[in-house]
Amino acid sequence: MTDAIDPVASLLAVLDLRDAGARTTEDIFTGVSQAMPTGRVYGGQVLAQTIVAASRTLPPERTVHSMHGYFLRPGDPADGITFSVDRIHDGRSFSTRRTQAFQAGVPIFSMIASFQDEDPGLEHFEPMPEGIPQPEDTAPIDAESLHPISRRLLSESPVDVRHVGSSVYATVEGPHVPRQAVWMKLRRTVGDDPAVHRAALAYLSDLTIQETILRAHGVAWSAPGLRVASLDHAMWWHRAARVDDWLLYVQESPNARGGRGLSTGRIYTREGVLVASVAQEVMVRVPRE
Repeated sequence: MTDAIDPVASLLAVLDLRDAGARTTEDIFTGVSQAMPTGRVYGGQVLAQTIVAASRTLPPERTVHSMHGYFLRPGDPADGITFSVDRIHDGRSFSTRRTQAFQAGVPIFSMIASFQDEDPGLEHFEPMPEGIPQPEDTAPIDAESLHPISRRLLSESPVDVRHVGSSVYATVEGPHVPRQAVWMKLRRTVGDDPAVHRAALAYLSDLTIQETILRAHGVAWSAPGLRVASLDHAMWWHRAARVDDWLLYVQESPNARGGRGLSTGRIYTREGVLVASVAQEVMVRVPRE
């Protein structure tokens, strides 16, 4: 990361959607994208933006607790994105919103999300796995040894990612198993607005979760002809967390078949508190030998 680039400021800018001032039967917001050397909008970005758009139609005390979305088309980072929010339902404790992201008049992402006021109730969570090294004991990815596009992606990313063990960017070292653990956090502090931290957590949730499928089959991101695309994404926010503190993303893939793979994940604070659960199905196409 060079001194001239502040990737976290870029993330905060894309999360700062503008109210278009237009009203039909839906609320309309507009936003921009981070520059991406791949030429495609990062899925976690548009996911986080749709959460922001839907949240703008609700009071701050009613917060997102679940979302289910589909990636419909690749987005162009050079073009703006329009977000339409349909206020499907508002109850005494819960609200439902359907949000779609558009470019060139067609949807690129469609999401339905549920929001709830804070409410006391039964509480438990699956504990964090034992024996995980602390983030300071894990090595950052050696970007200089990677392909120039991967090197730029990592250097301009707002997220510091530390794999427990090795990454799968260039090679797949160690056992080929459908599971991994990754420490991650934003590269600097971002203030105390809980809405920003919730949206940024959605941004982080799309990072590395596809890798459990690749790791299981010994396929690195650098494999010639490899094609990976997120198909859908589900997320549940359980508890508040800061994305500028270290979070552990525990991931596994229970199934892969027919050019698709399913990955699930649990996100914990450093203290071992479960803050979110994630599931994603991805298209994975590996050229035959």
